[in-house]
Amino acid sequence: MAGSMGREPDRTRVTAAELQSIVSKHMAFVRRQPGGIRANLKLRDLSHMDLAGCDLSDADLSGAKLFGARLTGAVLAGANLYAADLRLANLERADLRRADLRGACLRGTVLSEATMVETDLRDGTIMHVRKNGEMTMHEFEAVPVHTEMSVATIRAADLSRARVSNAFVMQTDLTDAVMRGTKFGRSNLTNSNLTGCDLQGADLREANLSGARLAGANLSGADLNQTRFTNAVLIGVIMDEMTRRSADMSDAVVARTPADSGLDLVEILASHAVWVETNGKDGLRADLSGLDLTGIDLSGANLSAALMHCAVLTGANLERASLAMADLSLADLRDAALSRTDLRGVSLERATLTGATLVQADIGPVHIQSGAGRLWSANLHRARLDGADMTGAILNRCVLAQASLVAAKLTGANLADARMTGADLSDADCRDADLSGTDLSDVRTTGARLDAAVRTRAAD
Repeated sequence: MAGSMGREPDRTRVTAAELQSIVSKHMAFVRRQPGGIRANLKLRDLSHMDLAGCDLSDADLSGAKLFGARLTGAVLAGANLYAADLRLANLERADLRRADLRGACLRGTVLSEATMVETDLRDGTIMHVRKNGEMTMHEFEAVPVHTEMSVATIRAADLSRARVSNAFVMQTDLTDAVMRGTKFGRSNLTNSNLTGCDLQGADLREANLSGARLAGANLSGADLNQTRFTNAVLIGVIMDEMTRRSADMSDAVVARTPADSGLDLVEILASHAVWVETNGKDGLRADLSGLDLTGIDLSGANLSAALMHCAVLTGANLERASLAMADLSLADLRDAALSRTDLRGVSLERATLTGATLVQADIGPVHIQSGAGRLWSANLHRARLDGADMTGAILNRCVLAQASLVAAKLTGANLADARMTGADLSDADCRDADLSGTDLSDVRTTGARLDAAVRTRAAD
């Protein structure tokens, strides 16, 4: 089997008519209707076939060849995909909860936004295929083989509590993936992109993350015992103190203080002020990207349009500062003070503002001086605002799609015409908030305190 044995087994090709009959009978099986038969596609060749949207939950696809198959939106929950060949297959938005993918080959597979909660992606065992099609363990010795996920695209997928130990996940795009409690022990994640990933409580013991990019990734509570971070980019990574102490980051690329970088912060701020006042004709635009500015006092500072990508501003005082049009994407602003701060048109995409104070902060749009006179909205796409105090904040027209606002305080906030598609408002306090014209599609509101009219809209 692909990825699981040196010699390819003989697979019979499934015809379109046969597949339609199998899927139809399987649907009856799933619905417990008369004539239903569980789909058995073990060791069959389904290369390049269109299975988009099909319900194949609990089907047997062990050893099947699904090279280049179209499985977008397919339901494969609990399916047996042991040692299946899924190279270059498209499984975007597929449901793979609790599926068995041990020893499968997912090289170059697209799994973006797939649901892979509790999926088994551990190594498998080389199998011996008998003439009758039955698979047994190799008769002489059990030889473990690793699941292959290299060069796959797994953006924004949910792999919570999945088991990926010993797998090859090299050069894989896992941007924004949710991997809470996922077991990656001894996996090879070399040069993979884990930007903005949620790895809270993940098991990364003895995993190889050399050259990986983890900007904005949340590693709080992760087990990093003997994890390799050689040349890994950890600028803007979120860690609790216990996790940070246990990790060996001596060979990683980490955020440095201005002093360590040979920079004069006072001079940078002064030059930036001149740059703002002269509309860029004189002075120099401030670039504080990737710097460790933990606990710094920048209250009242003018940092409009400054570059602060991946800056570490944990516990910083930015009250009444001007950060209009500034780039704070992937910045660490946990517990930062931002009350009454000018954040119009700011980019806080994937930034972490857990526990931050943004009382009466202006995060509305900024008017662009041009012939069209258009408005530039603040971008908080996928921002983490759990527990943030945003009482009375101005957030009209703000982009908050997929943002996490769990237990956030939004009392009296102006969210008119904001885009909140897929945001999490669980346990948030939104009483007296202006949500007129707000896009609340797919918003999670469990435990949220919402005005009656708003709750009805969110439910619809």
